[in-house]
Amino acid sequence: MSAIIPALIGMIAIALGYLFYSKFIAEKIYQLDPNFETPAHTMRDDVDFIPTNKFVLLGHHFTSVAGAAPIIGPAIAVIWGWLPAFIWVIGGTVFFAGVHDFGAIWASVRNQGRSIGSLTGDVVSVRARTLFMIVIFFLLMMVNAVFAVAISNAFVATPSSVIPAWSAIAVAVVIGVLIYKVKVPILWPAIIGTIILYAVIWVGDAVPVALPETFMGLGAAPQWIIILFIYATIASLLPVWLLLQPRDFINGIQLIVGLALLFGAVFLANPEVVAPMYNTVVPDGTPPLLPLLFVTIACGALSGFHGLVASGTTSKQLNKEPDARFVGYLGSSGEGLLALVTIIAVSAGFASLGDWQAVYTDATSAGFPGTLGISTFVAGGSQIVSDGTPLSREFAQTLLAVMAVLFAGTTMDTGVRLQRYIVQ
Repeated sequence: MSAIIPALIGMIAIALGYLFYSKFIAEKIYQLDPNFETPAHTMRDDVDFIPTNKFVLLGHHFTSVAGAAPIIGPAIAVIWGWLPAFIWVIGGTVFFAGVHDFGAIWASVRNQGRSIGSLTGDVVSVRARTLFMIVIFFLLMMVNAVFAVAISNAFVATPSSVIPAWSAIAVAVVIGVLIYKVKVPILWPAIIGTIILYAVIWVGDAVPVALPETFMGLGAAPQWIIILFIYATIASLLPVWLLLQPRDFINGIQLIVGLALLFGAVFLANPEVVAPMYNTVVPDGTPPLLPLLFVTIACGALSGFHGLVASGTTSKQLNKEPDARFVGYLGSSGEGLLALVTIIAVSAGFASLGDWQAVYTDATSAGFPGTLGISTFVAGGSQIVSDGTPLSREFAQTLLAVMAVLFAGTTMDTGVRLQRYIVQ
């Protein structure tokens, strides 16, 4: 079967969900009020609370909730066949994830920008709020650790992604100053910043950066993890307009272009889906499809982490209440598209069913889920991109690795900032 078929069905379903279902929710359920004064105005401090252009805020929310999870989860879940993963991603995005993000923003905005954890004290009890905040703190710690490991592994596996990933920070700071201090209209910084970030990918491809194999008894990956947490801690203390907002915005543009490239390559290359629709011969040690499918694919269908971001950082920057639909539902829809293209990449990015089985069997030889995840996505996606465009497979691998690292990095930035809110 042509990979174009699931790509078209998924894209159309998600688009219809935003155009019609989210409109119904906005008008009939949440009844958004354009005259309601949001906490970004009433509690403005220019550090965490600041009215933000809805396109910039969409970039923040989209890149913060997406992370590496909608790549890793679907890449693993296809081991049970591509159809169960496809149905859960599309159905979850349209009917659950979009409404969840949208609703969490709206509820927080209507309650002084307070987080879901804080609101638990009003809805349930003070004791429940305390327990919930403790649980959230440790969950965020685990999420941040997972993304730090994912980024460090990507840096080690693809050293050419290091310079492009870190360059985004410098570009973001310059854009933040231009927009908020120099008052430059947002269009030109966005265009120039995106061009610079893509140009730097060629630099990274030519100048890969690798840390020493061992330093003070630590391997390269642990060294990167320490560096990442030092950076994320510093970033969490900076005003959102200086780094978090512009980085998420510019990375969001870069990632949208990356998604367009992947989907465009699917339509141009027209690869065949070689993965089984439902896999009846899974590697030994693979757990059952149900209920593990819903645990494996959380981001990309429905994830509680979205509620933490929506009520933790996004709601504090919402300029007008009607923007909640655009930012929340559309941001979650973007994550659904990322999960969709990941399913296609790992289902149609291999030459034959035998090649696909070899990859999934080898990756899980040491136990489920093994090494399935970003590397599988990069391998399959780069093959489709190189088949459908003039780009070489090596450059496509760097591009997709950078894409995965940027998603994970922006989520880690937001996650550490959310932990700061809890501690404060």
